[in-house]
Amino acid sequence: MTEPSQTPAPVGSSAVPAKPVTKTPEVVLSPGRRQFLSWFTLAWVSFVAATSGALSLILRFMFPNVLFEPKSTFKAGFPDDYEIGRVDERLKNKYGVWIVRVNEGIYALSTVCTHLGCTPNWLQTENKFKCPCHGSGFFKTGINFEGPAPRPLERFRIGLADDGQILIDKSKKFQQEKGEWNSPDSFLNL
Repeated sequence: MTEPSQTPAPVGSSAVPAKPVTKTPEVVLSPGRRQFLSWFTLAWVSFVAATSGALSLILRFMFPNVLFEPKSTFKAGFPDDYEIGRVDERLKNKYGVWIVRVNEGIYALSTVCTHLGCTPNWLQTENKFKCPCHGSGFFKTGINFEGPAPRPLERFRIGLADDGQILIDKSKKFQQEKGEWNSPDSFLNL
């Protein structure tokens, strides 16, 4: 800004010369110590949170996804625990197996429908397995007789353990259409 020019006062006049205009400096307020510390703390907390999040993602990547499933071989109790002519559903939810005892022996059926993998229900009053998804029906033996299921239910390997309990191995399946139900491992003779 330019300063105002001073004009000389006429001679003999008693006028006081004008003072030059001075600008007052602006006062810049600096943040106080508390405000500085609060912003500093907020910045560090944000940095630590972001770093921790990134590290947790890296650590999660280092450990594999593990699906804990029940063992494929398990004991299902003693043969006398199962009533002749009935389908036992005790192991349906935990192991995905129905135990069926008939006069000749015992077999273990898979609870997976052969159509699209739903879990059929045992209907005691109708004496059949009925799939709620698409209506497939299976006899007590596992043979399909209605609905879109293309083949019978599968059987699992069954035998007796050393202590006399029923031993079921789900890693070995037997399919009726391949003639595997004739295998001695698919049926426990009593």
